[in-house]
Amino acid sequence: MVKNRTLLLIACFVWLIAGINIVRIGLLAYVGHITILNIILSIIVFCLFWFLIFNRLVNKHTIRIAGYETEKQYFWYFFDLKLFIIMAVMMTLGITIRVMNLMPEFFIAYFYTGLGTALTLAGIKFGIRYLRFDT
Repeated sequence: MVKNRTLLLIACFVWLIAGINIVRIGLLAYVGHITILNIILSIIVFCLFWFLIFNRLVNKHTIRIAGYETEKQYFWYFFDLKLFIIMAVMMTLGITIRVMNLMPEFFIAYFYTGLGTALTLAGIKFGIRYLRFDT
């Protein structure tokens, strides 16, 4: 079991690892597909995921973690069941899209770069919340 504050650090690393990996895939796909339109699409994807999903998600889970009544939790409590399911579905869908070549490379480039950047920023925000957490 870990302290509640540590759950935020675990979330930080999980989101950073996922985000950086997805950005890497997107940037590798950008080779040969660098256009102003694709860059704009990456920015749009980032904004949609950050402002509509991940920023709120970090806030929600920080409040949930801070609200635990006991001082220590199991390390996997950095997410709730709903978020574990969402992450599993997103990972399965992303892997399936790439392995089965269901989307063109330019889509992978702009979508993964935008999504991965938003995930990375969520990891950074979890890290900031860890540093500012009142124990």
